[in-house]
Amino acid sequence: MIASRTISRLSGNSAFRANAINRRLLSTEKEPLKEATKQAKEAVSDIKPTVKTESSWWTNVELWGRLGAIAGWGMSGSAIYDAQYQSPDIISMNMTTVLIVYSSLFARWAWIVKPQNLLLASCHITNVGAQLNQLRRALEYKLEQGQKEEVEKYLYTAAAGAAGGAACIMGGPAMRSKLMAANIGILSAAAAADAGPFTVHFWAPMSKWLISGASFMDLYRDTDKISIAQYSALTFTGLFFSRYSLLVTPINYTLCSVNVALFGSSAWHLGRKLNADFIEEKK
Repeated sequence: MIASRTISRLSGNSAFRANAINRRLLSTEKEPLKEATKQAKEAVSDIKPTVKTESSWWTNVELWGRLGAIAGWGMSGSAIYDAQYQSPDIISMNMTTVLIVYSSLFARWAWIVKPQNLLLASCHITNVGAQLNQLRRALEYKLEQGQKEEVEKYLYTAAAGAAGGAACIMGGPAMRSKLMAANIGILSAAAAADAGPFTVHFWAPMSKWLISGASFMDLYRDTDKISIAQYSALTFTGLFFSRYSLLVTPINYTLCSVNVALFGSSAWHLGRKLNADFIEEKK
């Protein structure tokens, strides 16, 4: 009996001591916990990425953007050079008109693309002015040559195209909103796309397809009417933009494909011109 009481008393004392220890731990562990939490937060905030993304010239978007802009400046410079030293009879009104539309769209594209390319935007704004001057020279030349009917036909066509383009720009946002809200599958998805048909990311490459198309339609143009400066600039533009278009945001596969085509068609014309002026001429 005495032994059982002693054991129960001992077990009761052990339970008491255990409870006392638990109470002390609960009362004192809050401060260390707060301190540990604080230290953990500081450690996380001080952590720096240990994995570094390797950057090279091939993946450097700024490099390819600058190269594309420099090639664009070459195109603007070629128009300025031709205006000073070349006869207006070599000017293609169709190509010049396409270049005006093209540079207008790409000036806007360069402004909103990520990362923004101000050097490219400025070169296209300059090119719009230079090509407008070339168009003026071509029209004046044709009038002097008695080709008034051709000039009038061109002006009517250009005015109709400008009116159509303005209507699309004015009505585009409303049409896009309606298509997106209609939820009609692929049409709504295309309307909502970052590089879809209601954005300049789509129409800037389309204007470049016009340049390539004009080159492909006139593959055997008289070499006397080919400007080395202009087609050199177009060739390098196609080369640099083929890569640049895959590094910007949003990635633009349409722009990549059209620049591959532009490079091929422009290099073809440039090669024919160089062959005629510097190789065949010496034979």
